[in-house]
Amino acid sequence: MISRLSHASIFVLDQDSAYKFYVDVLGFKVHTDAQFGPGMRWLTVTPPDQPDLEISLMAIAEGMMFNKESAATMRDLVKKGTFGFGVFECKDIYATYEELKAKGVEFSKPPKEEFYGIEALFADDSGNWFSLGQKK
Repeated sequence: MISRLSHASIFVLDQDSAYKFYVDVLGFKVHTDAQFGPGMRWLTVTPPDQPDLEISLMAIAEGMMFNKESAATMRDLVKKGTFGFGVFECKDIYATYEELKAKGVEFSKPPKEEFYGIEALFADDSGNWFSLGQKK
């Protein structure tokens, strides 16, 4: 029986830029940064309070997963903000919102009370969007 999720992937346009965004801006920790195979990089980060969840920052490139046409289509979809990947939680959404805004994070929705808690929406440097939430 499946007991937990250990890895999740986020498709990014540039791994170096994603590294800076997730580590320097969001404050995630690098778990693994290693070359594997020709021209391939396995880059995973973890939220500071959840070190057992590795988020793989997957480059969209022609090769193992995508042919040339599929890679171009996927890059275009990510740039357009087609993908919303999840909810990041914080203890003080208003302070976190102000901190991330000051670091240049673009929010499409400021913190707002919802029936499930307080939520704000932001995008990463590739165009993927996320919910930032604080539970009631």
